[in-house]
Amino acid sequence: MKNIKIAIWAIPAILTALWVAASVPLPDTLSFIAIRNLVVQYSGVLGMGAMSVAMILATRARWLESWVNGLDKSYRLHKWLGISALVFSIAHWVASQGPKWMVGLGLIEAPNRGPRGGSAQALEGIQGFFMSQRGLAESVGEWAFYAAVLLIALALIQRFPYRLFASTHTLIAIAYLALVAHSVVLLNFDDWAQPLGMTMALLMAGGVASALLALSRQIGRGSRAAGQITKIRTFPELHSTAVNITLDEGWAGHAAGQFAFVTFDPKEGTHPFTIASSWDPATREVLFISKALGDYTDILPKTLSVGEKATVEGPYGRFTFDDGLDRQIWIGGGVGITPFIARMKHLAKTPGTKSVDLIHSTKEVSAAALALLQADAKAAGIRLHVLVDDKDGFLTGERLRKLVPDWKLASVWFCGPAGFGQTLRGDLMASGLTPDRFHQEIFNMR
Repeated sequence: MKNIKIAIWAIPAILTALWVAASVPLPDTLSFIAIRNLVVQYSGVLGMGAMSVAMILATRARWLESWVNGLDKSYRLHKWLGISALVFSIAHWVASQGPKWMVGLGLIEAPNRGPRGGSAQALEGIQGFFMSQRGLAESVGEWAFYAAVLLIALALIQRFPYRLFASTHTLIAIAYLALVAHSVVLLNFDDWAQPLGMTMALLMAGGVASALLALSRQIGRGSRAAGQITKIRTFPELHSTAVNITLDEGWAGHAAGQFAFVTFDPKEGTHPFTIASSWDPATREVLFISKALGDYTDILPKTLSVGEKATVEGPYGRFTFDDGLDRQIWIGGGVGITPFIARMKHLAKTPGTKSVDLIHSTKEVSAAALALLQADAKAAGIRLHVLVDDKDGFLTGERLRKLVPDWKLASVWFCGPAGFGQTLRGDLMASGLTPDRFHQEIFNMR
């Protein structure tokens, strides 16, 4: 989370510094139109900078995942940069259109727009071409802005079905390409010879490459493996389904705690699921557990059959229990128990030296699923605590400290509802836990 916060603030801060360096000295007379022009350029730089980085993050590149400590964190940064781009773009649009509105209302006189000069003699031909395309670039940018606002707004509506979200979200790449053309033409020409222009060129080049990958459906292609469904189990009390898939040689294995994108139906597209099994190259089988949380996961048990094909992309994530501490506390909220199931299965085969308490907090309980969980914990040498909400009450920081008296010696690994995790994190940190000892999987890919 620390790197996400740093990036959210650092990206606009760096772009601001570069823009200021490119914009000084300011115009001698700071008229309304002069200030408006500065705001238009500044907001445009921030908007395109944020959107370009968001596009690059969408490629699920391994090196980016390492920097932000997991694809789940990368998607969180992608989301907030998208929101930032939306805010900056709205400011850019208002600053751009504002004078027209004010002229229409009779508040100001129509400004006299003259041609802009350039300083690089060798680029006069290019500058002249850009000047001739300003009208087209403004029109293209305006319509691309409207499309981007709509598509980003849809992405932020949680009730918007995931399948439609995934298909419409890809269309943002088209809007982005149009906005790149708009930006290339309308960025102050002199800025291209400045560090600001060079930085924007690099960001937009990366964004264009990422957009083309998205539109050609090449994102994650190198990490895909074909498989076949070999077993399906349902747990009606938990509204959950367990699916075993045997994968071909394209899957190189995974670490316990990682997740993957699974495609059962090409029309439905990919959905993220945590892997609930350890890797065994002899069987090449992976287990996914899903809970009925949306329109697709609700019908999943009725649509799958043993023998059907599936495509698995991954693995992703850094929720792999790697730290230097000998004491760990695992907390699985609801279906968030899945990465811990995978880790227990791994420890049953390869015993570790860490002392671990696993707390499973859940609304519902299934006798069959509980028996499997208890068997996994016993085989892995894990102390299991099961808290059923209606029977045992909710897990709080105070209750955790009573269950695990030596909690200050441990790192905490949490997977479950985001709000639940944040509440526990705040409580434990207020009682002395350091931020680097609380690890939380942010399993929200939109």
